[in-house]
Amino acid sequence: MDTSDIDIEKKAHVLVEALPYIQRFRGSIFVVKFGGSLLDEKAALANVALDAVFLAAVGVKVVLVHGGGKAISRAMKDAGLVPEFRSGQRVTDAKTIDIVARVLDEETNLSICETVQARFGRPLGIPGRKVLVAEKLLIDVDGVPTDAGFLGRPKSVNVHPIKHALDNAYTPIISPVGADEQGQLYNINADIAAASIAGALSARRLVYLCDVPGLMKDPKDPATLISTLFLDEVPQLRAEGVISSGMAPKVDSACDALSAGVRRVHFIDGRVAHSVLLEIFTDKGIGTEIMNR
Repeated sequence: MDTSDIDIEKKAHVLVEALPYIQRFRGSIFVVKFGGSLLDEKAALANVALDAVFLAAVGVKVVLVHGGGKAISRAMKDAGLVPEFRSGQRVTDAKTIDIVARVLDEETNLSICETVQARFGRPLGIPGRKVLVAEKLLIDVDGVPTDAGFLGRPKSVNVHPIKHALDNAYTPIISPVGADEQGQLYNINADIAAASIAGALSARRLVYLCDVPGLMKDPKDPATLISTLFLDEVPQLRAEGVISSGMAPKVDSACDALSAGVRRVHFIDGRVAHSVLLEIFTDKGIGTEIMNR
């Protein structure tokens, strides 16, 4: 038997392994959040787009929620503004919110839509302000609630435009820019936006694409990856310092999503080719899965 025969057998095995998952998830809603360096790497963005197209082709209803912090910082510098962060959150004044809205709603969202469409998907860009009803978010700075300008959080989610898109076989692509009842725009952390959207949709899965393999007991050692984490184990890991720094907001958002009815939340390495498919459609998976016990 030559090498080509072996490759064909492996491909057939992969398809057979994926079959029960495809049958189980058909008709379900998956929310996938990505941003950061993945948006700057064409290969990584192409893989995310192709995974979304594949999921849609096998009957999974996919919602993409994107960030774009690096692009915002570049646009601010081009405008002569210095990005400022407090407690990991971007301080968003009047000039900054205009840049945030332009970069996320127009440039980044359009780029993702074009990438999905190039892979024969059916993207529909939805500015976050159409679905995210926002309110001001005060951030904690040394125990003191602090105003960070037009930094917000979701107060509620208008799911109708999202469901309408899904029911018509589109892949909604949503930016994390909300608006209050008066129309004032707010910059919302994309992790929080994705969790709110997933909860409002009663999504079966919420997937965070990260630049690390998942949640690790030792951030420097991928061998310490926590494959499965139950919600009631989170406080202990937080007390031990395992959940800290950049993972803390993601875990907080995951907990909120699970409490709102999302069945499982995944943290996976978005730099790995087709990581969404590997996590969802294989027996082992590749990242961290958080669920209720």
